[in-house]
Amino acid sequence: MTPIVSRISRTRLRSPRAALLVIATATLAWSDGFIVIPPDRPTNRDIPGFPLEVRYHHVDVTIQNMSALTAIDQEFYNPTGRRLEGTYIFPIPEGAVIDKFSMFIDGKEVQAEMLDATRARTIYEDIVRRMIDPALLEYYGKALFKARIFPIEPNGAKRVKISYRQTLDRDNGAIGYVYPLNTEKFSAAPVREVSVRVSIAAGDAIKNVYSPTHEVDIVRKDPTHATVSFEAHDVKPDRDFGLYYTTASPKFGLSLLTHAAPGEDGYVFLNVSPALSTQEIDEKDVTFVLDVSGSMAGAKMEQARKSLLFCIANLNPGDRFEIIRFSTEAQALFGALTRANRPALDKAREFVSSLRPIGGTNIEEALDMALRGGDGTRRHTVLFVTDGKPTIGQTDETALLDAVKRSGATHTRIFTLGIGDDLNTHLLDGLTDLTHAYRTYVKSGEDLEVKLSDLYAKLQSPVLTDVKIEVTGGVRLAKTYPRELPDLFHGSSLTVLGRFTGTGTAVVVLSGMLRGTPRRFTYDCTFSSSATGTDFIPPLWAARRVGYLLDQIRLHGQDKEIVDECTSLARQYGIITPYTSYLILEDEAAQVSTRRMRAEDGTLGLMAPRAAAPAMERRMRESFDAMKQKSGGAGVRASADVQGLSRAENMATALKDDESLSYTDASGAERALSQQIKHVLGHAMYNTGSGWVDPRVQSMKSPKTRRIQYGSPEYFALLAKNPECAGHLSLGKNVKFVLGGEIVEVRE
Repeated sequence: MTPIVSRISRTRLRSPRAALLVIATATLAWSDGFIVIPPDRPTNRDIPGFPLEVRYHHVDVTIQNMSALTAIDQEFYNPTGRRLEGTYIFPIPEGAVIDKFSMFIDGKEVQAEMLDATRARTIYEDIVRRMIDPALLEYYGKALFKARIFPIEPNGAKRVKISYRQTLDRDNGAIGYVYPLNTEKFSAAPVREVSVRVSIAAGDAIKNVYSPTHEVDIVRKDPTHATVSFEAHDVKPDRDFGLYYTTASPKFGLSLLTHAAPGEDGYVFLNVSPALSTQEIDEKDVTFVLDVSGSMAGAKMEQARKSLLFCIANLNPGDRFEIIRFSTEAQALFGALTRANRPALDKAREFVSSLRPIGGTNIEEALDMALRGGDGTRRHTVLFVTDGKPTIGQTDETALLDAVKRSGATHTRIFTLGIGDDLNTHLLDGLTDLTHAYRTYVKSGEDLEVKLSDLYAKLQSPVLTDVKIEVTGGVRLAKTYPRELPDLFHGSSLTVLGRFTGTGTAVVVLSGMLRGTPRRFTYDCTFSSSATGTDFIPPLWAARRVGYLLDQIRLHGQDKEIVDECTSLARQYGIITPYTSYLILEDEAAQVSTRRMRAEDGTLGLMAPRAAAPAMERRMRESFDAMKQKSGGAGVRASADVQGLSRAENMATALKDDESLSYTDASGAERALSQQIKHVLGHAMYNTGSGWVDPRVQSMKSPKTRRIQYGSPEYFALLAKNPECAGHLSLGKNVKFVLGGEIVEVRE
């Protein structure tokens, strides 16, 4: 057999379909390499199929123009006291070229064998049958190469390095790259170190770079180069890494991703980013409103002074500004918006340095004075900073919000920054909601200076205001979030998620005010009915809608229709928060008691051990009740949590773990409830302890149920006929899911 390096470097797997990374037509993700320990080898008896631990998992990607080179470096560790024999398996990306493979045993290079998709399918089935483990079925239908690895010494490590090349495609304005980081099923312990580093060298200027799956760090070296990095420690990665970027186009770049499933409206992920020079930044009016009541004494006041001085120093030429201090009464520095010239800036610095905390909190007078500042000729921004509730003048939040409505300040955005817990969150959140702005909270111990400076840095350079997005040409958008689009600022981007009906080519129209002039920008985009490589879009859209619905419940009370929709969406898409989990538990308990649902079709109520369930349910109920509080730590936290959900930019923020939803399992290990939920084809699957269940079975009316024994000929026949169900079958040996209008129930 020819060594793998020389043999594979000149081998290319071809497919009549588009390359796997084409955004609109991607199939199931492939995996990075892993080591299987077959149980039928003499050395491996009574050893589970994946006993090895992945010590580290490093991925280094270089994208030059439209070509990507992915280099993987992994170390596997054998924690058992036995010498083992394993098989290294690497499912091959369609259209990819294996570049290098490196593994040496006793100084000799290991040889590997390339198998096409047909032969690989037999290998996957054979391993699943022998190991009684369906995890590999996720890669069913993929080509692979494999290498025998022996010996794997007890308490010893094996390092594997492999790289492959592929050509990326552009679709609807975006160039996409996906790396399969979902490796938790192949490591017996959390991975000590996981890192992904992507270096982009584009021929044109890079407009925007974003990851809809992970929180990443982005460094732009120059207009055509960017480096994106992600790093985590002691984790079991359960989500593939996705990265998209756009290159230069006139004024504003727009990229559009879609996802569609049979029988459902489609999902759309739309991103807009500006490519304007600093000379095209709109001039703005900004009013800084600062609470200087007695409770601001000490470190808070000192931090507030520093951050306000930072904001003043970063006003753009042509901006106008005003500073209003308020306590028992409000006082303006200039009495009117004033151009940010040297004399005005010097006076402002002197004014800020002289601020002293004393007195009560007259929010009514401060708001009235701030709103009278805008003259309607250009966007007026109010940055409102307070650490307390109104105590002087009008103190009722409904009356204060009504006064803002009556003011007619349609060109004003009120961004609020609340400090501490002694706040009326309903008032501050209502101000931002009315004016299509953002709210920010500074917890006790957090740095006010950093929070305020960061907030202003995002708002200092508006480029497009009164933003609207419309679609014409046979496609209709619905349920888009955010519902009211915010202004677009230099150096930032706007992400919109929604549902769509109709397919084919349509025109997306972006409109708004650019330097005081109405402008329209049009883009030809394709809305696909068959996209399957963008499974992150449905739960991300659901997170935003659930966040919006929770805000309505929090601010306006429990309307039954809103509660029911919030519960249904959270369950179907796995949006499990301390607030939604309580609604799901209550709903399923009611359904079981009235015999509208079988208990075994439940989700969250079956996941934690019986001993841990009551305490967890109590925490869920307490969180839900506290969510509706107007003030206090729980109310402030709920406000921040719900806004974070309704504006989630990636899966990491939408589906993050919450400490209150953790429990101790029967073995004494700490578990997070969210770790028992997996997303398959955009929908959630729940591990109930006895198996996995699809929550959609609850809404099936008199469905046909097809029962199949795990590992039987019928089991593999189902997989061969319906390869799209591989993701469900790979979860385990006991799975219940919806397929083509019927329920499929797999049991041992």
